[in-house]
Amino acid sequence: MQSVVITGASTGIGWATAKLLLDKGFRVFGSVRKQADAARLKSEFGANFTPLTFDITDEAAVLSAAREVRAALGGQTLAGLVNNAGIAVPGPVLELSADEFRRQLDVNVVGPIIATQAFGPLLGSDPSLKGPKGRIVMISSVAGKNGNPLTPAYAASKHAIEGLSESLRRELMLFGIDVIIVAPGPVKTPIWSKGREDVDMSKYKNSPYLPALQKVTNYMKHLDAIGLPPEKIAERVHEALTTAHPRVRYQIAPDPMRHLMTAYLPKRMVDRIIAKRLGLMPPA
Repeated sequence: MQSVVITGASTGIGWATAKLLLDKGFRVFGSVRKQADAARLKSEFGANFTPLTFDITDEAAVLSAAREVRAALGGQTLAGLVNNAGIAVPGPVLELSADEFRRQLDVNVVGPIIATQAFGPLLGSDPSLKGPKGRIVMISSVAGKNGNPLTPAYAASKHAIEGLSESLRRELMLFGIDVIIVAPGPVKTPIWSKGREDVDMSKYKNSPYLPALQKVTNYMKHLDAIGLPPEKIAERVHEALTTAHPRVRYQIAPDPMRHLMTAYLPKRMVDRIIAKRLGLMPPA
């Protein structure tokens, strides 16, 4: 039985990926931060699911979980690591604190690095393990190739994941371990509602960005209605882990034409379109 580690398995993409892989016959180790979520997932998913309780930024806890997984593998390699855990911290660059930026980057960038260093040897860089080499799937975003205003910290974190993955893929060729990016557009996931709940809008009451922030906040409320079901992302993760010749990057968006326009229209034109929609154009 092939085994996979998924970070951030309690809800959204992580939960849907765990369920799909279990249905496909995998054994899944899924990380959660709360013991209550560990008990819930164990009850929902059954014997082939093992919860790992850690915060992705806690290196000691992640290393401890990796030792637990190593013991469970019994000398065999891990088939996959899905670096999925993440958060979204909204707010404009000029008014986000350095601590808020650090929190965003700690979870979305340093966290996957910690997980990769902890579980990477189990994918096959450790020559003592037997079995086929594993793969790493990095959950990025369309924001990894595009930066929207008022979500700069999130966009920066996903741009970092894109560059990290490119470098890592080339480094791990030495061991036969592949690295694949899965980059969704809006997804029906709690990440945006959690990010919205964490924003203290009162601190922006005198900000020139307040009207635009309110528009972005309202847009976040609609993401559940317009977003892709996380099961669609899970299907691409399964493909990335199992197909003989995976792409280096899978982008999945509910409105691909809009993202094509963003990618190919002149940047200054896209700037003006977005600024007009959010009320960010300078006074005439």
